[in-house]
Amino acid sequence: MSVAMNEPAAPGEEPIEARIRRALGARSIVLVGLMGAGKSTVGRRLAQRLGLIFKDADIEIEAAAGLTIPDIFAIYGEPSFRDGEERVIARLLRAGPMVLATGGGAFMRDSTRGRIIELGVSIWLKAELDVLMRRVRKRGNRPLLETEDPEATMRALMEARHPVYAQSQIMVLSRDVAHDRVVQDVLEALDAYLGPPAVAAQ
Repeated sequence: MSVAMNEPAAPGEEPIEARIRRALGARSIVLVGLMGAGKSTVGRRLAQRLGLIFKDADIEIEAAAGLTIPDIFAIYGEPSFRDGEERVIARLLRAGPMVLATGGGAFMRDSTRGRIIELGVSIWLKAELDVLMRRVRKRGNRPLLETEDPEATMRALMEARHPVYAQSQIMVLSRDVAHDRVVQDVLEALDAYLGPPAVAAQ
């Protein structure tokens, strides 16, 4: 059980989950990062810890389009997919608070990124190349990696996207440890970001 890993709150101290929920208000927690960074896996567990609903933007896009993401890419192309992605993320952010996992390219679009930072708390789950490749090889459904050299493609994506992901409000390393350990790292980073110094500065 993940709860067993957590430090219990001291007598009279508000639990970390309650502090974060209160400080978030209507904002959503938005996970960004490359495919394989663990956004969906960590996101589900994070939502469970915080008592929030979890949404995966890619699943919501597929539901809205009635097509899989590879089919949307193949039939309509990436620009059309990004338009639909932007609309879906905007709708989800208006329905917050929640934990929202976004596709790897969502944060790259200026308007989507601006909306996420305005209406949510963005968290970049950053992972090393070998970790990402080990994870993505376990699953298909990665249109951007349908290339002769997926590792070179991933390296190019890292070079292009990491400087933009770095605009997130929080960065947490997604490493090869138990998912609950990464969730705890995210909670502690959120608690520090949303904590009293930030409130006092408002």
